[in-house]
Amino acid sequence: MHRVAVLVLEDFATLDVGVPGQVFWATGDDEPLYEVVTCTPGGRPVGSRAGYRIMPDHDLGVLATADTVVVPGIHSGSPMEDGTIAAPIRDALREAATRSRIISICTGAFVLGAAGLLDGRPATTHWRNAELLRSLYPRVRVDPDVLFIDDGDLLTSAGVAAGIDLCLHVIRRDHGSEVANRTARRCVTPPFREGGQAQFIERPLPDLAEATTGPTRAWMLERLREPLDLAALAAHARMSVRTFTRRFREETGLSPARWLTRQRVEHARHLLETTDLPVDAIARAAGFGTAVSLRQHLHTTVGVSPLAYRQSFRTPPSPGALRRSAALR
Repeated sequence: MHRVAVLVLEDFATLDVGVPGQVFWATGDDEPLYEVVTCTPGGRPVGSRAGYRIMPDHDLGVLATADTVVVPGIHSGSPMEDGTIAAPIRDALREAATRSRIISICTGAFVLGAAGLLDGRPATTHWRNAELLRSLYPRVRVDPDVLFIDDGDLLTSAGVAAGIDLCLHVIRRDHGSEVANRTARRCVTPPFREGGQAQFIERPLPDLAEATTGPTRAWMLERLREPLDLAALAAHARMSVRTFTRRFREETGLSPARWLTRQRVEHARHLLETTDLPVDAIARAAGFGTAVSLRQHLHTTVGVSPLAYRQSFRTPPSPGALRRSAALR
């Protein structure tokens, strides 16, 4: 079983710590696909601002046994104040990085930065802390405008709920969309928010007195294979095109066209993983019309052709092979 080790430090962000255990645990009906363990320096209890402490079962030694290491966010401490970290933590993370996938949630990126693991690589963190991350670790290519970044064997996410998106992305990368979508349903969370989506949007929810584009988005999902132009979408929502476009972007962070394309790509991925339909048939079912169009959109999203994508789920590669393939892409 794939072992995920969660490294918790003093003044930890409470939701960040709970996300890996909950999401990775939810991958199986009777038996999860991941084992999640928790550790702290010296195996000592660490506290939070929520008025409780964690007493872990493990110390830093468990990182040597992990396939994936997750570093949740922290609210304060030396990595965020002076860019340094205790030598035992630094050394354990560096050693783990030679053989394991490393993930940070929110300000956990500061811990990875202090360990030198982000030097020369793209990374993100909570948008409020992005400038501080950049100033403390100038060699890191900080991107504050995304939910998460997958750089192969090193992945970083924005704050709070973006950690859920990243864990689901990892599950999708390891086991495919069907397992990730099932996990999302068990966690009662949206199954897919692409990493490049903005961290925050101008107005995430409409005023109660205003209409929402939610019913129209659900209507779109039932008609992915049909041609859906902006005028038809606005008419379904009973709005002008201008109002619909503005409100759609306010509620999703994307234009209607980009949102629809992403849903079609996700549906095509699901069909490639779970059926033996010809690529032409999948392209029509997903609303792309032709195999050429599907190939272009899939290559833009995941960097491979439909046939290569399907083959990767016929014979699941090892975690190491997945990391090497992602790094090459």
